[in-house]
Amino acid sequence: MKLRALADLHALRTTLREQEHRAAERAAQERAAHAAAERARRQFADAVGPVTRLPHHGRSSHRLPLPTPEPRQRLLDEQAALREAISDEVDVESLLLTDDGLSFRREGVGLDVVTRLRRGEWSIQGQIDLHGLRRDEAREQLAAFLREAARRGWRCLRVVHGKGLGSPGREPVLKVRVQRWLAQHGDVIAFTQARAPEGGGGALIVLMHG
Repeated sequence: MKLRALADLHALRTTLREQEHRAAERAAQERAAHAAAERARRQFADAVGPVTRLPHHGRSSHRLPLPTPEPRQRLLDEQAALREAISDEVDVESLLLTDDGLSFRREGVGLDVVTRLRRGEWSIQGQIDLHGLRRDEAREQLAAFLREAARRGWRCLRVVHGKGLGSPGREPVLKVRVQRWLAQHGDVIAFTQARAPEGGGGALIVLMHG
């Protein structure tokens, strides 16, 4: 028992010496780091000369949020491309179906698609009201709306263009233009005049690519 106690005491002393040695090493490293920092501070002070601390102004500093970047050039490019791609000069009347309700379907799209669209078998996921806008404003807003619809994956849309009762000669000028613009847009595969509860002759129900 005495020999074991002596061995344990020897091991304890060895452990204590190792801990003291490590503590001394850490203290020496800290002193060396402090001395290096002090030398750097003195060198800086010698280089710049005397420094006078400014009194605290008492005001709090606020970091204002940066404005959200606006892709203005991209929008300008898209508007320019829109003016080239959607024209008032294109004659699409030959593509319009004039059965019991004005409608349009792209080549390869079955007539049953227009029938189902007219019946309201697709839920309307978004709509835009162009009534009362000037031609260029209506065209740009419609194009932006169609881009957003494509981005969101919307399939069925309602486009309100009005009945033209306030136009000169009470002719639906915007209605005809909206039909032309939609027929030229690559993501539009069909549209038809809305049912009475959805706007009747003053609106179109539009079907986009799935």
